[in-house]
Amino acid sequence: MQFARLGNTGLIISRLAFGVMTFGKGSGTMAAVAKTGQDEANALVHRSLDAGINFFDTADMYAEGQSEIMLGKALGSRRNDVIVSTKIGFRSGEAVVHAGASYAYILAAAEASLRRLGTEYVDLLSIHKPDPFTPFEETARALDNLVQRGLVRYVGYSNLAAWQSAKFLGIQKLHNYSPFVAAQMYYSLIGRDVEHDVVPFCVDAGIGLVVWSPLAGGFLTGRYTRQDPSGGKGRLTNFDFLPTDRKKGYDLIEKMKIVADRNHASVAQVALAWLLAKSYVSTILLGASKTSQLEDNLGAADLKLSVEEVAELDQAMAPTPIYPNWFHERTLDVTANDALRKGLPTQSAEVKV
Repeated sequence: MQFARLGNTGLIISRLAFGVMTFGKGSGTMAAVAKTGQDEANALVHRSLDAGINFFDTADMYAEGQSEIMLGKALGSRRNDVIVSTKIGFRSGEAVVHAGASYAYILAAAEASLRRLGTEYVDLLSIHKPDPFTPFEETARALDNLVQRGLVRYVGYSNLAAWQSAKFLGIQKLHNYSPFVAAQMYYSLIGRDVEHDVVPFCVDAGIGLVVWSPLAGGFLTGRYTRQDPSGGKGRLTNFDFLPTDRKKGYDLIEKMKIVADRNHASVAQVALAWLLAKSYVSTILLGASKTSQLEDNLGAADLKLSVEEVAELDQAMAPTPIYPNWFHERTLDVTANDALRKGLPTQSAEVKV
């Protein structure tokens, strides 16, 4: 297993993590995702622990809280050996106040998550999405309250724009509140929007990038093809949440298969190994409902893509430049840049054991 620090903290986490969105019994469109019982959940968590994973992520809205309950039971006596991460902010009840990031709801939701998880604290608590109805100052004060009370060790966010997270972090630093240390964002070979602004911000601010849906909801397993767009009636048949350009995606899969065959690996392992090659990625959330799926994903930890292969995949699905980013790149002072780069030491975010 590879390990890294979470952002600019001293917290050491496995670079492959386990996300338990599949735990529980979902309803509606979520029925295609949450369908894992307690026995299978126990097996998945124990296999993850055996593989060296020490970071487990959930959220209060996954299967209406069942995911948190099942994760707590699965970890059992091993709870203090791992990093438990959860998220709050989505609607949890019918009352208008049962959602968002207000001071009252943040405290109530966090305390409810602790009860479901069966723990006295969570290592990382993240805001699951922006709340346009609550000032950042109020949310920041609530998160700091939880840290000061010892209920939360670190705070983070998920799905915020770069400008929102930058403004929020500025407020936290202004008031000496506990700052964001992690950003849980969607990132995959076919979904690289974060490279425009989110990644540069996180690198500059010392915030660790926690990747969700690294396989683009299962599309990057190679299961979905032009010949069988349904992937044998896979998850995406009923839960196609991510905006994916299927036409370009099928072309990408074909190139990934070449790299996979060259390395005697699966397409999914190539997708995960490509992310592991990015030093700014702290950890990648694996999601599985079956042990066989988890076993294949875990193989990515041993797959080392060459520099040429990473560049090949980079080029295969390069994100379209946006303004003003392309202007900055084209007007960079090359002389100063080259002079400074020659004196830079080689850095690595990885610690291998």
